[in-house]
Amino acid sequence: MQHLHVHPENPQPRLISVAVNSLREGGVIAYPTDSAYAIGCHIGDIDAVRRLRALRGLDEKHYLTLVCADLSQIANYARVDNTAFRILKRATPGPFTFILRATREVPKRLQTPKRNEIGLRVPAHNVALALLAELGEPILSATLIPAGETEPLHEPDDIAARKWNGLNLFLDAGACPNDATTIIHLDEDGEAEILRIGSGDPAAIGLQ
Repeated sequence: MQHLHVHPENPQPRLISVAVNSLREGGVIAYPTDSAYAIGCHIGDIDAVRRLRALRGLDEKHYLTLVCADLSQIANYARVDNTAFRILKRATPGPFTFILRATREVPKRLQTPKRNEIGLRVPAHNVALALLAELGEPILSATLIPAGETEPLHEPDDIAARKWNGLNLFLDAGACPNDATTIIHLDEDGEAEILRIGSGDPAAIGLQ
């Protein structure tokens, strides 16, 4: 595993390019977010997605998340009505994941089988946003929780000390918050359901 130390506020462009090239070449990377570290891969690489799921111990039924650069990018991959748009505008960037109906831009194999939905978020972290800007498309991601464990990893030393099978690169920007995102399901009728409380406060975006 390649281990790169990147500045959390002003990430070095050369290191961001190395990480993005790894994604484009089929790598699975660990990178910082505003909730915990995440693992991510290219949305179109079937083998990389398989390795990402294995690292997390996830089956095909488990939601993966498209980590996006901004709200307009979310709208390319999910159906966003006026009500959802207002909620998303208040919540992005931030530690929220939204479950929305996927558009045709999302491969069928990444959508939930029955409801054709996908998780999406925009992180408030400069390193993650730099990756997304350089890549030019979302990173298919999951919180970095090792298979068989329940707590997300947020300390670089803990990540670096482990033996990873299938993780190609670790973009180390120091400690992240020790919490997962808040997950909110938005249906096509504009109804919001809070599925998990994490680091994002639903009341701050007008939800209870």
